[in-house]
Amino acid sequence: MDEILTITEKYDADYVSGAFDTVEGVNKFALTFYKDVAEIYDCLTRIKNVERNPTGYSINDAPILGLLVRVWKLLKEVIRYYEEDNAEIISILERPLIEASVTAAYLMMGDEGLMEDYRKCSYKDRLRILRDLESGSVFFDTKAGKRLLASVREKMAMEGLTPQSFAQQKKNRWRIQGKSFRDIFADVEHDDLYACTYGMMSESIHGSWNESVDWCLVRNDDGTFSANPFSFPADIRFVSPTLRFTNRPYRLWLQRIDSYDENLKSLLDWVECTNAALFRKFDAMYDG
Repeated sequence: MDEILTITEKYDADYVSGAFDTVEGVNKFALTFYKDVAEIYDCLTRIKNVERNPTGYSINDAPILGLLVRVWKLLKEVIRYYEEDNAEIISILERPLIEASVTAAYLMMGDEGLMEDYRKCSYKDRLRILRDLESGSVFFDTKAGKRLLASVREKMAMEGLTPQSFAQQKKNRWRIQGKSFRDIFADVEHDDLYACTYGMMSESIHGSWNESVDWCLVRNDDGTFSANPFSFPADIRFVSPTLRFTNRPYRLWLQRIDSYDENLKSLLDWVECTNAALFRKFDAMYDG
């Protein structure tokens, strides 16, 4: 908690005063706040109830912890590009960030069977590697092929898995409980949010005509198009909505590991309230 207090103690009345008077001031304040939130999330993944977990976490907790570490690592990269005023790269990073957040929350809504299913679904392509070995692929005669094969076998041995352990996952087409990510998203959040968040973000990963128009092209007065070599400037709209998805899984995690006290509850409440206030203030002043 000392590390967290060092991060948050500067947010007194003097520090906040005047920060919300201009769009520039709001964006400057937001940058510091986003950096601090990422550091807070980092700290939360290192909090441990030693009575529950004297050393580390079991294989039924570790997948969640791994996703939460992924969230703050991606968030720190998002903030780096926010500082560099490059919204285009932010849009690429935010989709896996939201997916990790939502998946972590979903896993904490289920039991050990769900956790096992999640782990097994990650072996889809690794099983294909084993099939390629059996078919006589010459790749596995190389040093790189042998290292890859050893890694696959080591991970499966760690969980006591064989190529015959995945009948249910094959039946469900390698989807967690047979659900698409949209189904999982709707369970955790709300289906109405899917299209305007995670759904539209797929264009930043895969590319599309609309994505090119937004980031890579300039429309000329005569209706033709030219290359746009410049980065789109970043503002609160590219980070604050994402934090709406990230807070919940950390709250659920602290509850899961029996470390959720009033101080940490107040901390995460503060993150949510400050983030919402930033977005509302920016939205009120932004002229489009």
